[in-house]
Amino acid sequence: MAGKLLYYFTIFVSAFLLFQIQPLIAKIILPWFGGAASVWITCMLFFQLVLLGGYVYAHWLINNLKPTRQIATHILLLLLSALLLPVAPDRHSMLSGNTDPALQCLYLLLTSVGMPYFLLSTTTPMLQSWYARTFQQAMPYRLFALSNFASLLGLLAYPLVVEPNLTLPQQSGGWSAAYAVFAIACAGTALHSFRSRNVLAFCHDATRGCELDDTAPGKTEKILWMLLSTCSSVLLLSTTNYLTQNLASIPFLWILPLSLYLFSFTLCFDRSGWYSRKWYVWIMAAVLGGMSYALVAWDQKYSVGITIPIFCVSLFACCMFCHGELAARKPSPKYLTAFYLMISVGGALGGLLVGIVVPKVLPGPFELALALCLCSLMLFVVNYRSRRIIRIICILLVVGVSFSSGYHIHSFTKQSLLLVRNFYGGLKVDEYEKGTEDENRCLIHGTIIHGVQFMDAERRVKPISYYAPSSGVGMAVNSLPEGSRRVGIIGLGVGSLSAYARPGDVYRFYDINPLVKDIAMREFYYLSECQGKVDILIGDGRLLLEQESDQHYDLLVVDAFSSDSIPVHLLTVEALQLYFRHLKPDGILALHISNMHLDLAPVVEQMRRTLGKKAVRIDDEGDYDEEIYHSDWVLMTNSRDLHEIPEINEKAEDLPYRADLRVWTDNYSNLVQILNISRTE
Repeated sequence: MAGKLLYYFTIFVSAFLLFQIQPLIAKIILPWFGGAASVWITCMLFFQLVLLGGYVYAHWLINNLKPTRQIATHILLLLLSALLLPVAPDRHSMLSGNTDPALQCLYLLLTSVGMPYFLLSTTTPMLQSWYARTFQQAMPYRLFALSNFASLLGLLAYPLVVEPNLTLPQQSGGWSAAYAVFAIACAGTALHSFRSRNVLAFCHDATRGCELDDTAPGKTEKILWMLLSTCSSVLLLSTTNYLTQNLASIPFLWILPLSLYLFSFTLCFDRSGWYSRKWYVWIMAAVLGGMSYALVAWDQKYSVGITIPIFCVSLFACCMFCHGELAARKPSPKYLTAFYLMISVGGALGGLLVGIVVPKVLPGPFELALALCLCSLMLFVVNYRSRRIIRIICILLVVGVSFSSGYHIHSFTKQSLLLVRNFYGGLKVDEYEKGTEDENRCLIHGTIIHGVQFMDAERRVKPISYYAPSSGVGMAVNSLPEGSRRVGIIGLGVGSLSAYARPGDVYRFYDINPLVKDIAMREFYYLSECQGKVDILIGDGRLLLEQESDQHYDLLVVDAFSSDSIPVHLLTVEALQLYFRHLKPDGILALHISNMHLDLAPVVEQMRRTLGKKAVRIDDEGDYDEEIYHSDWVLMTNSRDLHEIPEINEKAEDLPYRADLRVWTDNYSNLVQILNISRTE
């Protein structure tokens, strides 16, 4: 029993740490890539590829080396990985030049956490194989359920316990210490296996006491394992993409879908009663039909409290189908490493499709629609030999889901002049009221408009959308002193704010996405017809400001949202201190805090109090007939009282204070606390 407990403990700790490091390391590097939602998808791709490498290693080790060499090789690698602790990525080790951001991200992960993560990923298949051969009457697949349960606990512990209470350096140090404990436990388990009386059972072709069919799986069966795993992986990543790009790129929304994915694995491999093909086909018909309808009908009027549950429950049902089929098809333990290897290949293939291939091939965010098509097709494949009525239902479902996905893509693109995509997300330019005096174009990122311009020659120089004279930033510009003005703007959009520039003014834009600059210059007129001097710098605004000498701005605007997701590193105490370093003593910092799903005002108030600044909030209702949208701005100064300006004083509000919020720093932030669960527009 003591020997079995050592196996249980080692597998539990390895799986717990395996999924603790994912949100931790992603949160550390997120600011270095502008807070882009695709950082998490790229991290997931890395983890899936390394997991595949770990499974290949375990499969090779078990099937090609004698027991003594297996154990010696693995213990040596454990010692080498311990020398790389603590895990702490270094921003200065990033690749130089114009390297693709996805490759930059993968390189950082490889050099910082690659070796420890690789060793953790080998634990489940390798120790299960040793367990099956050491304790010959024991079934190892329960250990896979234990592994997924530990992974689930590791994920949930991060947003609920770790993130709210520990800074990033504390998280990194704590994880590294726990990894050292794992390395010792894993080495002890290997030595126990070597010393056990059943060590001869390590021979390559012996696994007795098996309750499963001992027949070797064929190529078709192995391909089906891979496709089912690919399907669940694509669904996981595409759903996560949808939520993080349209809500917020935060660990909570990274972890929730992944937790449901793991929970389905745990249920399906713990016991067979959780999944039955006979009745689950009806659940899948309802889920796939509902998800397809949601993609077509969904818009921003739905709150977080509705959007997150709908998409997550649907993801869970789809994963239960894929993983239930995998559990029903699991082979004899002698083929265990091959089974896990094909599952890992499928997971990595799904990561490659969503993380690399889709952004390169598809111009818009269509991966979730295509994932639903794949899932409906897999439902038909596994039910191909079922009753005729079931086959007919599956065929109708494939046709219906394909039609609705096509309609979703058509609806998304029908008014688009331009549709492009890169690491930082999808961008499109839509045109409305063509041929009339109200003809206008807008730039859309995700589901959020990032700038609008009338096409009429007389009206196209007017700042509209969130930047009208009645908005907070419009009032800030108009309150600046006479003479030449220096204005810095983090977030280019279509260049709307340059409409305020006068001869002699300097407007300096910072934007991380080079596609935004190309679109603003080619499809809109604000920049080309600007009366002042315009500079556009490509890169993360905060990182560029850190590298520059003091700019002495009269006004510095922070407006760098990606859809409704925000780059948290632009809203920390250290960030605000940097902004004020670049402002004149009486300059104004304008923060755009309009957000469908996050209540940012109390966060800004906490930082204002910490830094001893003055601030007012300008909440403008807008005028949609004139394409002026509702906007929420905070204007902050060192000591200047903005209430002395009549136009500002008339609309100024105090920022709300929440005593339960901890001030945000580069080492601490918690977006879960400020989610607007019930807000609708």
